[in-house]
Amino acid sequence: MTQRLNYAQQSPELFNKFVEFSVSLKNSVIDERIRDLVNIRASQINGCAFCLDMHVKEAKIHGESELRLYHVAIWRESNLFHPRERAALAWTEALTRLPEGGVPDEIYERVRGQLSEKEISDLTFSIMTINAWNRASIAFRNVPGSADKAFGLDKANLS
Repeated sequence: MTQRLNYAQQSPELFNKFVEFSVSLKNSVIDERIRDLVNIRASQINGCAFCLDMHVKEAKIHGESELRLYHVAIWRESNLFHPRERAALAWTEALTRLPEGGVPDEIYERVRGQLSEKEISDLTFSIMTINAWNRASIAFRNVPGSADKAFGLDKANLS
C-alpha cells in the first residue's frame, strides 16, 4: 500500500492548526493512559492501521503493559481495566460508532458515574480528534510505521 497524497504538504495551514489542537489535548484533565486506550480503541474500530500502529507504540513508550494493549479489543471481557477506563472505552465506542438515535442514556449515565462533566467533555474532544485523524489516515492511506522516526516511536522497540 502506498500513500495517496501528503495532506500535511497540501494543506499545511489546516494540518498545523489540527496538530496544534491535538497537542493541546495533552493538557486536558484526561489521564495519558486513558487517552492512549481511547486512541487505540477508536483506531481499531475504524480500521486505521497507521493510527493503531502509532498509538500502540505511544502507549508502550508511556509504560503501558503489552498484555493490556492486547486486551483493548476485548476490554469488556478483560479484568485488566479499571472502572474509569471502562467508562472511557464505552464512551469511545458510542461516539465512534454513533448509533442511530444517538448515544443511549444508559451509556451516558454509566460514564457520568465514573467521570466528571469536565472529564466527559475533554474525553469527547479527544475522541472527536482521533476519529478525524483516523479518517484522514484511511482516506490517504498513510503507511503504518512510516513516521516512527519523526515521532520518536522507534523508542517503543516494536518493529
